[in-house]
Amino acid sequence: MKISDKERLKKIIKPWDSLQKQMKEHHVTRENLLNDEFSQWAVTTPLYNIGEQVYMLSSDFKKTNSDIPWSLVSGLRHRLVRDYEGINWSIIVEVVFDEMDDFVNSIEKLF
Repeated sequence: MKISDKERLKKIIKPWDSLQKQMKEHHVTRENLLNDEFSQWAVTTPLYNIGEQVYMLSSDFKKTNSDIPWSLVSGLRHRLVRDYEGINWSIIVEVVFDEMDDFVNSIEKLF
C-alpha cells in the first residue's frame, strides 16, 4: 500500500508533537540532551522516524515545496541511524530546540 504525501506529513507532525510533550514532561533541557544518554536515546527515535518519512516523500512533492529543507532532515536521519557513535550532540540540540519547530510549522502550512 502506497502512503500518500499528505499521510507522510501527518507522520512527521505527530512524532514531533509527541516528542515535545515528552521532553516537557520529563524536563529535558539542552544540557540533558548534551550529556544524558537516556535523553539522547529518547530523542533519537522520533527524529529518525521523522527523517524516514521525509525521505519517503515523493520527489515531485519535495520539488514543489523546495523552500523546505527536506534533505537536511532526511540526512539527519541517515546520520543518526548509521553513525550513532559519531553524532555531534551540539548539532542535535540545536536542531531540536531551535530548528524543528520551524520545520514542522512549515509542513503544517501545507495542509
